[in-house]
Amino acid sequence: MSFIDQVDPEIVGALNAHQAERYSAIGENPPLAREMTDAVNREMRANLPPTDVRIEELTIPGPDCEIPLAIYQPPAPAPRGGLLWFHGGGYIVGDERDDTRCIEIAEFVGCTVFSVGYRLAPEATFREIISDSFAALKWMVDHAPELAIDRRRVAIGGRSAGGGLSAGLALYNRDNNGPELAFQLLIYPMLDDAHETLSSHEITHPTVWNRDVSFKAWKMYLGSDFGSGKVSPYAAPTRARDLSGLPPALVTVGTLDLFRDENIDYAQRLMAAGVATDLQVYARMYHGAESKAPDAEVSKRMRLGYLEPLKRAIG
Repeated sequence: MSFIDQVDPEIVGALNAHQAERYSAIGENPPLAREMTDAVNREMRANLPPTDVRIEELTIPGPDCEIPLAIYQPPAPAPRGGLLWFHGGGYIVGDERDDTRCIEIAEFVGCTVFSVGYRLAPEATFREIISDSFAALKWMVDHAPELAIDRRRVAIGGRSAGGGLSAGLALYNRDNNGPELAFQLLIYPMLDDAHETLSSHEITHPTVWNRDVSFKAWKMYLGSDFGSGKVSPYAAPTRARDLSGLPPALVTVGTLDLFRDENIDYAQRLMAAGVATDLQVYARMYHGAESKAPDAEVSKRMRLGYLEPLKRAIG
């Protein structure tokens, strides 16, 4: 059966309408990929419905540069829970204005969302990117009173590369005596640079995140460490030997996602390490489908599936 034949009928149209050229550019021409991604994101923002969520942009001091943040504040009583959010894009494209996702989270959960404009590969590698992420987390917690954030209800999360970065940050935060975290939200996270699983070989369709472009993104993200056999677990969390002591987690993925098997395996390892973990697997869903076809029933189920546990954790 072909890949298309396996996709849920409600989300096939969005798959066919997507730009294969943008995925190719991520691996071959990052500046062009960023231009294309920015255009898509501007159009999405222009078509969003009105919201009571207040959006503020600012920069905070990082280890060796300023870090852009977009803060999404709902009209909910303070102090609120806080979510440090990392956008997707293979570590190559995207920025802190992830309005579609962040507004929905802020509205549904009633938390303040801090979306991080971390540096991107290939100009930066995982070392700079994880450093930006940890600095943003510490800033958020250090400034909790003035931000009307409850330090006991702080979570990290993201989609795709942002999910992988969240998993890596959870490990880095544990190992560097960082602040206590209430939750990690891992939405089809990018965890494994090796791509030796069955699903990583299965997904080659040009208009989804596929094996070819994923390897190219990993090479840019890891820099000289790519293929060295010495990849840090902060970059590729599947390489972590010890997953104990991490915050409760939710891992969600579709059955037609390149990351399916590595996500399921990581969730099982979290469970085995004693980490409270929910695993959700959605049939006939490809990577990112819940945002590309947001009105499809399976997309609504997936979003509700990860929003409700986040609300229980920090709402």
